[in-house]
Amino acid sequence: MTAPLWTPDQARCEASRIHQFIQHLNTTYGLSLSDYSTLYQWSLQHNQRFWDTLWDYAGVVASHKGDTILEHPDRMPGARWYPEARLNFAENLLKFNDDRPAVIFRGEDDTRIELSHRELYLRVAQLASALRRQGIKAGDRVSGFMPNVPETLIGMLATASIGAIWSSCSPDFGINGVLDRFGQVEPRVLLTTDGYRYNGKVLNSLERVEGIVDKLPSIESVVVVPFIDDTPDISGIDRAVLLSDYIDSEATEIQFEQLPFDHPLYIMYSSGTTGVPKCIVHSAGGTLLQHLKEHILHTDVGRDDRLFYYTTCGWMMWNWLVSGLATGCTLVLFDGSPFAPKPEHLWDVAEQEGISIFGTSAKYIAALEKAGVKPRETHDLSQLKAVLSTGSPLAHESFEYVYRDIKQDLQLSSISGGTDIVSCFALGCPIRPVYAGELQCRGLGMAVKIFNDSGDSVVGEKGELVCTQPFPSMPIGFWNDPEGQKYHDAYFDQFENIWAHGDYGEITEHDGLIIHGRSDAVLNPGGVRIGTAEIYRQVEKVEEVLESLCIGQPWDNDVRVVLFVRLREGVALDDELVQRIRSTIRANTTPRHVPAKVIQVTDIPRTISGKIVELAVRKVVLGEEVKNKDALANPEALELFRNLPELQS
Repeated sequence: MTAPLWTPDQARCEASRIHQFIQHLNTTYGLSLSDYSTLYQWSLQHNQRFWDTLWDYAGVVASHKGDTILEHPDRMPGARWYPEARLNFAENLLKFNDDRPAVIFRGEDDTRIELSHRELYLRVAQLASALRRQGIKAGDRVSGFMPNVPETLIGMLATASIGAIWSSCSPDFGINGVLDRFGQVEPRVLLTTDGYRYNGKVLNSLERVEGIVDKLPSIESVVVVPFIDDTPDISGIDRAVLLSDYIDSEATEIQFEQLPFDHPLYIMYSSGTTGVPKCIVHSAGGTLLQHLKEHILHTDVGRDDRLFYYTTCGWMMWNWLVSGLATGCTLVLFDGSPFAPKPEHLWDVAEQEGISIFGTSAKYIAALEKAGVKPRETHDLSQLKAVLSTGSPLAHESFEYVYRDIKQDLQLSSISGGTDIVSCFALGCPIRPVYAGELQCRGLGMAVKIFNDSGDSVVGEKGELVCTQPFPSMPIGFWNDPEGQKYHDAYFDQFENIWAHGDYGEITEHDGLIIHGRSDAVLNPGGVRIGTAEIYRQVEKVEEVLESLCIGQPWDNDVRVVLFVRLREGVALDDELVQRIRSTIRANTTPRHVPAKVIQVTDIPRTISGKIVELAVRKVVLGEEVKNKDALANPEALELFRNLPELQS
């Protein structure tokens, strides 16, 4: 059995909130739970009791809870949590109405803004009152076309306090990408800034906002937050008003609408690289309860923590991050390029703000290592207790890099879930060891299994990641899907009454989890299923390779593996390098993994949230149309893969 990279000491385990929760369960129910494994099994066997105990333990604020925990527990979809409950999501995030810092914003240009919990409450009260004055009510949509600034958080909380539905896009989306999303949900209010900064550049948002408003007749007000210019010119935008002129500056209290547990809170969007994005509707109660579990028990967040995640407002990790307010911690928001003006910039912020939990993407960690950044040698990270990573599987080498060059004594949590559940199926555990390449555990209350092609549950084998019991953060459904057919087809078509997530994974000997990539991107040479992450991990060991993308190409009545590589500046792909790439893959996997073709490209297409798009590249290679390029950060990169002569032989 492989040795762990990190094991929490006894003092740290006993101080953790998950340890305290175990003791609480043992005392309350006369149990003898001793570790995470026994806690996890209990949370599945007594699923309703687990979630109900968590509700009380986490201090959920509700005007009424009701006696029924779960209605129709045998239905997926169709299960309904806390059908009698009445609560408000924003009220739970604003309950710490004191002078401790709630939000610290850091911009790429070193702008710094700090708001206390009391100041945040007041700002939300002023905007919520203005929304009510406009006639915004429960069920209406308010959309944000915003960078990751405090006003985005304020906008979401004000919207949620009324029971309206929040939906946001990152400001780097083009007009068509925004219309593909907001055009489906028809917001009454659009919140935007005049622009944003990225990689040393100032980018104007108002020109695109003008185009968006012209084509979205549902928008009654465009509320503009000055971010680049103190007095932006908004005269060209119909129905536009500055935030300072829109808010009710006299308001001091918030009227929190008490709404059902499954009242809509967020509309979120699938990546939309193969068609119009799906509009996924998430509930207020389900999001709150799931995030409280993940923050308190899996991430060990408390009032003294400073919680940071590098994210845009179009990625679900923003929604996950801001729920941290319900624990009373301090959120650290950042907007801009993580590598500007220098690769270690975010670690400057971590040191200066005393960040204790640092969240980012696997891509960022790999890029840090390639750039030779060693924060352990250059920064005081004494407050840092955890690093979180998601977006794509974190390679073994990245695990080792974090412990070698960032900090030895910390919990490194590779986490995995998605926009579909606005949370995680697998994530960290403060009282368990960390093994290279593995997610520490399956989430409490989440009956996660790996099914083989026959639908049998397997351990130590690769297969489909499924969830066999209902959980609170299952979507309410899709927007404009009244019969629920699209929702059913997306998750429940493969296995009856079981959620199939679309990830290709494996449960390990340590009871951890490995994600091998998306199921729809799995390669199938010679009938053997291969996860793309297995190949990426090996390729990125090669010093000259910055990043790679892998597809299966139909060839000679089979499928051959084709690998595209982006190399360091000035490096050309020659026979020696191709052979070294192939040898590295062969030595650490199987001959089936070795690519038949290795092709150099100058760029690799990604979604705006940073995920590589294997399916879109495969479509281009096969001569098929990619319908929705507006979901891509660099759509021009797709053309690099069209009609490649190397793929004709």
